[in-house]
Amino acid sequence: MPALVSPRLLRRGLELFAGISATGFVGLLFYGNNFALFLDAMLSLNWRWLIVGFALASMDWVGGGLRLWVLARHVHPQTPLNGAVLAGGLNTWASLLTPSQTGGGPMMIYALKRSGVPLPEAMISSLMTFVATVVFFAIAGPLAVFLGGGRSLEQHGILGVLTLYDLFRLSLLGFIAIGLVMVGVFVFPGVIRARARRVVAWLESHNSPRLAHRIEDLRAGVDRSHECIVTFFGGRGWGALLSGVLLSPLAFANRLLAGYVVLRMLNIQAHFVDVLLLQTVITFLLYFAPTPGGSGLAEVLSAAVMSIYVPRELTPSYILLWRILVSYLTVLFGSVVFWRWLKGAEEREDLAAGS
Repeated sequence: MPALVSPRLLRRGLELFAGISATGFVGLLFYGNNFALFLDAMLSLNWRWLIVGFALASMDWVGGGLRLWVLARHVHPQTPLNGAVLAGGLNTWASLLTPSQTGGGPMMIYALKRSGVPLPEAMISSLMTFVATVVFFAIAGPLAVFLGGGRSLEQHGILGVLTLYDLFRLSLLGFIAIGLVMVGVFVFPGVIRARARRVVAWLESHNSPRLAHRIEDLRAGVDRSHECIVTFFGGRGWGALLSGVLLSPLAFANRLLAGYVVLRMLNIQAHFVDVLLLQTVITFLLYFAPTPGGSGLAEVLSAAVMSIYVPRELTPSYILLWRILVSYLTVLFGSVVFWRWLKGAEEREDLAAGS
């Protein structure tokens, strides 16, 4: 188990996520100032859209896993689909339980390794999912702007300084900047390899001989990772990356569409493209949120951004349903899977100790 996603850290993250989210929701109940209407809204949901919402929540696992499988099998053809689905879902789960989503990548790598994918290939597969994400948003966002999507958002401001459309464009520029930096890194993989080997050499010269074997494994991993990067950015690797980009809408379907689905659950009519762009803004701004799963920030930010569609009295209902779809269901299912893994590991250790 990688140190970055130790069981203790994840348990602490789950506690913080639950505590801050509950506090934020209670605050929104006071903000709505109509508990009777909250209960009435929750008891009169459009059940058809409720079913759509639960199906949408599974895209964190199915969509994310399918994209990961396409990318991983390019460097390791034996990657199992079910293992990739688990890794994709647990990536989202660990991201929700760690600050700035730092636990997602290590958890994805760990889950892939459990499924039989060698560590260097698992690391590159995880990295390529991030590349596919950046490329997708860097292309889809400007395309939406070029086609005129979201122009009506210019009529609505936030904090009296920016319009919602300005906020979308600013958050989009952040992703484009990250994409340009990554392009520079991958265009010159040999330079990165040389620098990584210098780091390994420095570690070797400053540690005891007992670590020599591990350091040699690390050097081999650097070389293998370099080979994987070269493979991805040459020949058919571009096709695999393109497939990953095209599958990114499935991987992000839950986070991008949940807002619209929840509005329809509450029988609120809204323009689909405008809501989609607003959910993209929220996704961008929460990507590096310092609290686990953006807890606290997510409730306040979503309430502020979506206030142009959601009446104040219905804000608690909207936020609760939205968080259930984008966070709570994945956190619940992921926790069950992960702690079953831990329980199985403990049972194997007990059997080994008793034999």
